[in-house]
Amino acid sequence: MTADGKIAYFREARLMTGQKVSDVPQQTARKEVDEPPESLCTMLRELRSRHGLSQCGLAGQLNDASGNSSITRENISRWERGKRIPGPYWRKWLCAVLDLPQQDVDLAAAVARRTRRA
Repeated sequence: MTADGKIAYFREARLMTGQKVSDVPQQTARKEVDEPPESLCTMLRELRSRHGLSQCGLAGQLNDASGNSSITRENISRWERGKRIPGPYWRKWLCAVLDLPQQDVDLAAAVARRTRRA
């Protein structure tokens, strides 16, 4: 992918999340042009491992934090494989459980959505 293609890709991803490219400091924007943003499925798998959680353990923590017992290990597996993308409700709880900034998770979800359709 050319540099112009990467810039267009990031602009589209930012538009999908409602963030303006001009809101990003130049240093950060420059780094992102060199390295594409991570997809949510990759991010979840890595962070879950870093926190020492199994898929079942992450599902349990999400259920406990949200008070909603509808998430199972199978849901986590689908998210990590990119078969499903968690909606805003579960992304909010993922941020709380995995100690992530909401903006990063929303951008990663936009990237996952885009690569799924490609």
